[in-house]
Amino acid sequence: MKAAKGLILGSAAALAAVGGVQAADLPVKAKAVEYVKVCSLYGPGFYYIPGTDTCIKLGGYLRVDVLANTNADATGNTSGAGAAQNRFTNGYTWRSRGDLTIDTRTATEYGAVRTYFDTTFNWTTDTYASAGTGATVYSPIAGVQAPNNANSGAVAGGTLGFNYAFIQFAGFTIGRAVSQFSVPWTNYPANSFDGLVGGGGAVTGVNQFTYTAQFGNDVSLSLSAQDQAALYQAGVNNLSAGGAYGIGDYAGTIAPDLVAMLRVDQAWGLFQASVAAHDNHAAYYGGTELTGHPDDKWGWAGQLALSIKNIPTGPGDTINLQGVYTDGATRYNIQDLAGQAGANQIYGGTSLPGVYQSVGIGVAPDTVFAAGISQQTVKTWGFRGGYTHNWGPYWNTGVYGAYAAIMYNDTAKTLLCGAGGTVRMTLAAAAGTGITSCNPDYNIAQVGVITRWNPIKNLTFAADLTYTHLDQKYSGIVSIPSASIGKPVALYEMKDQDTITLLLRAQRNW
Repeated sequence: MKAAKGLILGSAAALAAVGGVQAADLPVKAKAVEYVKVCSLYGPGFYYIPGTDTCIKLGGYLRVDVLANTNADATGNTSGAGAAQNRFTNGYTWRSRGDLTIDTRTATEYGAVRTYFDTTFNWTTDTYASAGTGATVYSPIAGVQAPNNANSGAVAGGTLGFNYAFIQFAGFTIGRAVSQFSVPWTNYPANSFDGLVGGGGAVTGVNQFTYTAQFGNDVSLSLSAQDQAALYQAGVNNLSAGGAYGIGDYAGTIAPDLVAMLRVDQAWGLFQASVAAHDNHAAYYGGTELTGHPDDKWGWAGQLALSIKNIPTGPGDTINLQGVYTDGATRYNIQDLAGQAGANQIYGGTSLPGVYQSVGIGVAPDTVFAAGISQQTVKTWGFRGGYTHNWGPYWNTGVYGAYAAIMYNDTAKTLLCGAGGTVRMTLAAAAGTGITSCNPDYNIAQVGVITRWNPIKNLTFAADLTYTHLDQKYSGIVSIPSASIGKPVALYEMKDQDTITLLLRAQRNW
């Protein structure tokens, strides 16, 4: 019995020894997989990045727009080929867009550290322009190969867009985000159309350094320095350089725009007051330093906004209103997507004999100046508003409107028109029309209606109809050829103009 027991123990020891040798040849056992865990600190959709204490949320949308009677997806048809109302005007413009957002949050002793990134991928119908020879060229969108049907080496169609990229930490926002001057609904009090006048915009963000103080009871104050280049420069126009309204004469960037915003955001709605200071920094009167330059001219803008939620007409119904005044800071009213940011030139018909067509013109820079004369600021005021009514859980309708008035001072009018009221554009008086009246002031009004259908969560179909009226103050006859859109050298009646745009949209958020 003892011999049998010894044999069994000895065999087991031998097997263990052999097993140990074999185990030494095997790879080290892998660690357990770190599964993605839900992060409930910042609302639905956040997950912990494996192996970290940072939460991440991916989002975005896919959007398809089809627009009637315009050559641009965002800015309407108040200039260029879209406003020509001829064979260069697109019957439709089509855009397909994919949007990706990445939102991260990390809890610290200073509060959450947040990063946010938003980019878009687009393919858009573009437009054709006249080559002046009986042929046309495809108008470019920078950075993309020309389509097969283009007659030039220009580029068109697809673009990579960049909206937001910012860090938020301990009350600071650093990077590209919506301007603190803008209201939470930015350009959309009830609409999907991008091009409303009457308030600040920067829907796609502006570089900024902002501090926001929270006072409790949902009251906050934001102080911001933001990049003025591109989105907030309407023009410092040098009339000595030629052109009907002069030519843009920006110098290097010197001072950012300074913005302050006070907001009360509660269950009943929102109240906001915003102010901005904008430095207009021009280069030289002529081509070199020897010609001299005008001094900088600071402009400013002020805006009040009110939102009322859950009004008696129905659950979720909302009214959004805002009003703005600017002096030398035009883009805070005629925002970057409003037409060509205040450069309107719309064509129409005429009943005058011997006149080819009619045209309405409205241009709104920040300042105008001429050699030896200081910058003259352009003043504007405007408002926009919208009302959204929910018919039920799946349907809603919004009605909206906007208005802006643009005003030049007497010195600016003299520079533009001359002491005798002769406009700098080539003007001619047709028989029986009398003397042409030169006044660069103008008004622009917009009204629209939109209906949305949400058959399931995060899927929306919408139809948005927008009417625009340009009330320009010139009268008489002008000659302004625009060969790129097929307009000949001829006489045109200066006349108010109307235009309409239809936007059809399908969008799936995720």
